[in-house]
Amino acid sequence: MPCPYMRGAHFLLSAARLSPLQSVPGMRQKLFDSPDAAVAGVPSGARIMFGGFGGAGFPNNLIQALDRSGAGDLTAITNNCGSGDGELGILFQHDRVRYVIASFPGPQAVHFQAAYAAGRIKLELVPQGILCERIRAAAAGLFGFYSAVGAGTEVAVGREERVFSGRRTVFYEPLDADYAFIKAWKADALGNLVYRKTARNFNPLMAMAAKTTIVEVDEIVPVGALDPELIITPFVFVHRIVRVKGIHNAVQV
Repeated sequence: MPCPYMRGAHFLLSAARLSPLQSVPGMRQKLFDSPDAAVAGVPSGARIMFGGFGGAGFPNNLIQALDRSGAGDLTAITNNCGSGDGELGILFQHDRVRYVIASFPGPQAVHFQAAYAAGRIKLELVPQGILCERIRAAAAGLFGFYSAVGAGTEVAVGREERVFSGRRTVFYEPLDADYAFIKAWKADALGNLVYRKTARNFNPLMAMAAKTTIVEVDEIVPVGALDPELIITPFVFVHRIVRVKGIHNAVQV
């Protein structure tokens, strides 16, 4: 399987040579006029990655639109599980999620805690670095890896173990998803993405590990306006884009 980083770099360089008024022949329209339109068609039972870390980089408008869509029985792959009604909290509040793969659900994730205590959802707890690496493995087309992290602890229960150089290790399989909901700062009309400071966190990895990546951004600029050296996610990994400012329901592109 070709390395996604090299594949992305090829498309990135190709896009950088386009003028702001040029388009790519046959390129599917990626711009949507509202978060609700961007998430339309996401079915119940979907496996979804949600970018964000400690409040930074969460695709809050996409999450709210997903809740409004009524999709349920979801598997959520995320670092943390919301803060009150914010971030993923609304999905747990309305029982949209049945299974969670997370590193740090968080003390303020009150709706997650209530649903978990009531037995309405299941949790797979993953060490934070391992969560990143499992997502990266899926993006790179790898079939898993061994790590000493978690060996001899509860997170290793049921997993294959081997000894390398005298160290006990645990096998972790890759994590992929049907969809990735991510937040970026700027995008061009092709879908090349620039992130703002710590909002970068899990978003670039998740964008590469899902079949369909949906992104909300603060600003959409013409093709060619982004400095190629600042683009983190090449457009080949992005499928739907919506521009939003703040957390609200209706937007214009």
